[in-house]
Amino acid sequence: MKKLIVLLTLLMPLSAFASGGNVHLDKADYDLTDKASLQNGAKLYMNYCLGCHQMQYQRYQRAFDDLGIPMALGQENLQFTGEKPGEHIKNAMPAESAKSWFGAQPPDLTLVARVRGADWIYTYLRSFYVDENRPFGVNNVVFPEVGMPHVLQELQGVPRKTTEQHMVDGEMVDRYVGLKSDGTGYMTPDEFDGAVLDLVNYLVYTGEPTRLESENIGRYVMLFLLLLLVLVYLLKKEYWRDVH
Repeated sequence: MKKLIVLLTLLMPLSAFASGGNVHLDKADYDLTDKASLQNGAKLYMNYCLGCHQMQYQRYQRAFDDLGIPMALGQENLQFTGEKPGEHIKNAMPAESAKSWFGAQPPDLTLVARVRGADWIYTYLRSFYVDENRPFGVNNVVFPEVGMPHVLQELQGVPRKTTEQHMVDGEMVDRYVGLKSDGTGYMTPDEFDGAVLDLVNYLVYTGEPTRLESENIGRYVMLFLLLLLVLVYLLKKEYWRDVH
């Protein structure tokens, strides 16, 4: 019985654990064919995420080539410490210092979309809110008490929890209804959601850079197998015609 429980636990989707409970995840309608979205996502990542989170299994040059970014333009605008295009996407943050500042070393994000899922990341990045009791002054609905600042706050503005009063058992109580920005960010709410979606799109790409190519090859394989099935069926009929 214990072995069965362990097996079932391992077979459960990672997303079941990722949300940290019954948290609603918004749908991330990313599009890996949208080069403009991927390019903007790469720009956002390099400017707001790379300072803490490496992508040590992805190379700059591979990203530039796949996303249609000219090499010279990519080096000028997306590489900030003089790395060569063929190098992996790393930062200079010392591991021990990171543990001291954040309580744990910020994880590498090359495969985060495959581990957490696009919907989780999309919802998480839009779920920070002010919490003066936390070290960085913010908390997160999806990942409570996460040791991470709201790095996109200058884009979104300062988000706060909003509540409405409802009658429960004859008593008025405050019920959480969502988050609302104070409007001090550079972007409108719709623009911010679009920017986060671009960032998620880029993270999905880095998790599996060959995905579009693999899907395209898969279509040809399926077509070949269908044609082969027809030929095998006709051959079977021809072979057994004299027998029957």
